[in-house]
Amino acid sequence: MVCASELSYTAMASSPTSLLLSVFTIFCLLFLASSSSSSSIKDHRPGTIVIPLTRTPKSKQSREPSEYLQRLASTSSPRLKTSLFPHSYGGHSITLSFGTPPQKLSFLVDTGSHVVAAPCTREYTCTNCSFSADKVRIFNPELSSSSKPLLCKSPKCVDTNFPDVPRGCPNCTNCSHACPPYTLQYASGASTGFFLSETLYFPHKTVHKFLLGCTTAAAREPLSDAIAGFGRTLFSFPTQMGVNKFAYCLNSHDYDDTRNSSKLVLDYNEGATKGLSYVPLLQNPPIAPIYFYLGVEDIMIGNRFLRIPREHLAPGSDARGGVIIDSGYAYGYMTIQVYKIVTNELKRQMSKYRRFYEGEDQTGYSPCYNFTGHKSIEIPNLVYQFTSGASMVVPAKNYFLLDDEMTFACFPLDTDGTKTLEVTPGPSVILGNSQQVNYYIEFDLKNERLGFQQQTC
Repeated sequence: MVCASELSYTAMASSPTSLLLSVFTIFCLLFLASSSSSSSIKDHRPGTIVIPLTRTPKSKQSREPSEYLQRLASTSSPRLKTSLFPHSYGGHSITLSFGTPPQKLSFLVDTGSHVVAAPCTREYTCTNCSFSADKVRIFNPELSSSSKPLLCKSPKCVDTNFPDVPRGCPNCTNCSHACPPYTLQYASGASTGFFLSETLYFPHKTVHKFLLGCTTAAAREPLSDAIAGFGRTLFSFPTQMGVNKFAYCLNSHDYDDTRNSSKLVLDYNEGATKGLSYVPLLQNPPIAPIYFYLGVEDIMIGNRFLRIPREHLAPGSDARGGVIIDSGYAYGYMTIQVYKIVTNELKRQMSKYRRFYEGEDQTGYSPCYNFTGHKSIEIPNLVYQFTSGASMVVPAKNYFLLDDEMTFACFPLDTDGTKTLEVTPGPSVILGNSQQVNYYIEFDLKNERLGFQQQTC
C-alpha cells in the first residue's frame, strides 16, 4: 500500500494546512503495523460562564487601532467559557454565531494565525483543495441585517500581514469605498477576501462591529472549516473580545471526530492563575507579528540536555529561529538542524528497539520502531526547559505516533525536506497541539507570558 502526505510551511502563518498530519498517513501506519504484527508475533469546569457579567465603564476613546478594537466588546465579564471540540483532521474547533439573525459555523482555533474568517459566498472557489467547494458551509452576509463592509476610512483598514501599515483610501477625507481585499498566506495554501463589520453572539456576550473576514477564494487548502485566528494582532479573536487572557485544555483528538469536548476560557482578570508555571512570551520580530514565541533555554530528551544552538531558540530580526506554540499544528515542526539533534538522541536512547524501516518508507516519518517481542517499552520524555526556570514535560504519547496495541511507533514531527515541506524564514520549532494535550495552557496577553499546568482535560 502506497501512502503519502504533503505539508509546506511559510513564515506568514501556520494555519490549518500545517496541522494536517493527514488521516491517510496515519491509516497507512496502522495498516503497516497490523500487517507486520500478524507476520511476526501475536503477542471541571462547568457551563459557559462562571461569574455574572459586569459592564466596563466608558472611557475617552482612542483612535489607536489595538485600543479601538478592544472597545468593541459590548460587555465584559471576569470569565467566559465555550466548548472546544477535537477533530480527526488534527485540530480543535469552537462554534461561533455571526450575523442578525445568528448563523452558526465551526471555527478552527488557531494560535498560529490571526484573522477570524469564513467562506461567505456561494461563488466561493478553492483551487487544488481536498474538498468540494460547493459543499462548504458559508456565512451569508446577505441574510444578516447587521453585516456591513469595512470602509477604507476605518482605522481598522490596515495590512493584515503588517498591522501598523494603513491600507485606507489615499487623499480621501470622506470616502465610502470598501477597504481593499486582503490575502492570507498559510502553510501550503492561501486565501483572499474582504472584511465585514459584523455582530458576534458569544455565550452570554454580544460583540458589535466584530471584524470578520469574508473569504471569497482559496487555494491548496485541505480543510473547509472557517478559521478563528488567535495570534498577536488586532485582527485576532482574543484581541477583538478585549480579553486579558485566554486558555484551553486540549483533550486528545486521536484522529477521530469524538464529541468529548474540552473548554476554551476567555478571561478578563489580570493576575496570575493559581497553580500555573509561567514562561515569558518574547518580543516578535517586526516581520512576524503573529506568533507566540516562548523563552526556551534548551530542549531535553529524557534527562539529557541537547544544547540546542541559541540561534534556533530565539527569533532573529529576520524572523529566523525561535520556538512558537501553535494550536493549529498537529504534532509540530523542527528545522533540520534541531531535528537531527533531537532524533540522534532518540535513536541513542532507544537503540535496544528494532527500527521499523517499512513504516518510515511509507509514512515519511523517522525514526519508527517495532516493539514486538518486548513486554514493556520505554520512550523518553521530550522536555522544554524555559528561561523562567520552569519546564514542560511532553510524554511519549503526546509526541510519538503510536498504534493502539503499542506495538509500533513513529516520531511524526515535520522538518525541512520531508512531505514536500518548503521552509522560508520562520520558527525553528513549533510546539503543536498534540504536545499540549492534557495541559492547561493560558495565554496571558496583558503580562506577555504563557502559563501551563499538567492535568486531565
